[in-house]
Amino acid sequence: MSVTVRATTLDGVKLIEPPTRFEDFRGEYVETYNEDLYRAAGITETFIQDDISVSHRHVLRGIHGDDSTAKLVSCLAGRFYLVVVNWNPDSPQYRQWESFTLSDRNRLQVLIPPRFGNGHVVLSDTAIFHYKQTTSYDRGRQFTVLWNDPTVAIDWPVPAPILSRRDRGLA
Repeated sequence: MSVTVRATTLDGVKLIEPPTRFEDFRGEYVETYNEDLYRAAGITETFIQDDISVSHRHVLRGIHGDDSTAKLVSCLAGRFYLVVVNWNPDSPQYRQWESFTLSDRNRLQVLIPPRFGNGHVVLSDTAIFHYKQTTSYDRGRQFTVLWNDPTVAIDWPVPAPILSRRDRGLA
């Protein structure tokens, strides 16, 4: 068994196929993380916290990140459109973004380094967004990039998403 890791257009962001996926008449088994296999594939981050968010169709969460946290993002149920934005002003790719559609069918994962923000909009009736992270959650350290920031110009598949006060720039 091995983990398939592919580079993306953003330096440090990786698209990952988990090591084990088995499906038969009973359902599906997926190994979403195996430290030894991921390390052998070059994923050396030490993850210390797992979180999920459950959202409904057209809910957009993010774009959030911080200077020290790496995240391994996957979709446990449903389907969402994930956007990753380079928010490192020292990078030649500053403000560049890339998108991925993650689902419970493709089981893809995205590794997001520190200084990158991520946001997602739900495309199915409900979706469960899962992420492992390398630091404990601390909202006070986070930055927020508005989903419709014209300097980033993200092409979202939902023109009028459902947003929190924070993600509308109000909190």
